[in-house]
Amino acid sequence: MINQKRIVVVMPAYNAAKTLERTVRELPECVDLVIVVDDHSRDETVRVAQNLGLKVFAHNRNYGYGRNQQTCYHEALNAGADIVVMVHPDYQYTPLLVMAMASMIAFGVYDVVLGSRIIGGGALKGNMPLYKYLANRLLTAFQNLATGAKLSEYHTGFRAFSRDVLLKLPLLENSDDFVFDNQMLNQCIHFNFRIGEVSCPTRYFEEASSIGFGRSVRYGFGVIRSTLCLGLQRLGLMSFRAFDPNGRKLDWNYYAPARAADSQDSPSRPGSGDSPAPPATQPPSGDAPVCLVEDGGHDRR
Repeated sequence: MINQKRIVVVMPAYNAAKTLERTVRELPECVDLVIVVDDHSRDETVRVAQNLGLKVFAHNRNYGYGRNQQTCYHEALNAGADIVVMVHPDYQYTPLLVMAMASMIAFGVYDVVLGSRIIGGGALKGNMPLYKYLANRLLTAFQNLATGAKLSEYHTGFRAFSRDVLLKLPLLENSDDFVFDNQMLNQCIHFNFRIGEVSCPTRYFEEASSIGFGRSVRYGFGVIRSTLCLGLQRLGLMSFRAFDPNGRKLDWNYYAPARAADSQDSPSRPGSGDSPAPPATQPPSGDAPVCLVEDGGHDRR
């Protein structure tokens, strides 16, 4: 707890059994609760998390990184979180910075805080592949130009959010894949949330999860598409559910059976007669996850 704010760390996990304990051991004492959501891992991630006394939820199948995050944030809000920090359980980012990031939100300085691998040169020092570094710099330059923001990077997976951000963003309009991270930041920019950054060293090693070249290319095109959609929305040329304040949020019936999937970037032109964002009674698009509570967990203090 910091400044009377309850701090919950969420870990979207997939095959993280080898690195989960190292990650958890470095979390600072200010963290009140740790939630692990396992996306149907093939290893012993769930067992390791249970042995560590963490609050564990396990998807009944692999839904994807984006959907895993949605479950993480949904369960963190249900647990009474005032500030939610996403820490990847693969030990690629140092958990020691959780207190610094959460403090920036707890004292009202920012609404969102990113752990940047670029500030301080931590990316290349931590053995980030050169093609990923160059793509990071090019995509970041493009997004800063398109959005008017001045972030050092948009692609870090180390993030902290206020409760208010997670309740107001239409997160259920986003992709279930890796581009979810970038879509979420574009939404934060669109809704004028204050975004801060801290320098974060990173580690690329064998056990650390990392998407391959093919999925990286697909992610890059997804980033460009999401950013162009934001630009069109701001210019008033098109309207997208992902940037609609009435879009689907985490306070809806998250685990309800869903209708047919809708595209995150499906547009409706203003005044064209296309359907507006769905009402609050509708569940998330796509298959609603079946989430099995493996262990109730407990507060760390």
